[in-house]
Amino acid sequence: MRAEIRAEITAISGLDYIERQHIDRAIAWIDSGAQLCRIAKPATPPIHLVAYFVVVDDGHLLLVDHKNAQRWLPTGGHVDAGEHPRVTVARELAEELGIGAPHAIGPPLMLTCTATVGLTAGHTDVSLWYVIHGSRAQTLTFDDSEFHEVRWFAFDAIPLDRTDPHLPRFVQKLRAGAGAAGLAEN
Repeated sequence: MRAEIRAEITAISGLDYIERQHIDRAIAWIDSGAQLCRIAKPATPPIHLVAYFVVVDDGHLLLVDHKNAQRWLPTGGHVDAGEHPRVTVARELAEELGIGAPHAIGPPLMLTCTATVGLTAGHTDVSLWYVIHGSRAQTLTFDDSEFHEVRWFAFDAIPLDRTDPHLPRFVQKLRAGAGAAGLAEN
């Protein structure tokens, strides 16, 4: 699985210097032989793999008000040992939003290495950011043990003061590929 995860990361085209640094850091981490997946909550090992999935629809994206992180975040979850990150996305879609994947899950658009915040702050998430094309009209059944609420935000109305620090860069990268992905810019 390590080789498949490495391939998933090396296929990402870095948006900027920050993302290229994160990709290089993640590849070095994978190549070091370190444990990639969380084996004990909240932070063992102190660096572990996460699969974010950003549900988008016509210039909007879905964020969750995450109880632990105390931020508006994309949905996602920790990659389990032996699990491909795309399988994590499908599993977490069902667990966190009560829906199935509406299409085949493609490669990640972005990678970030971020120190966590909130109630279990202090470890590092190596996050693969996947895009899921959804519908704002679709009924969602969210995990209220993890989230206060879920809400759609227009790209230009994201609560930047209370979100993942890399989300604006993700939206920039998403918009740059909007023509190929069929996304409206709003």
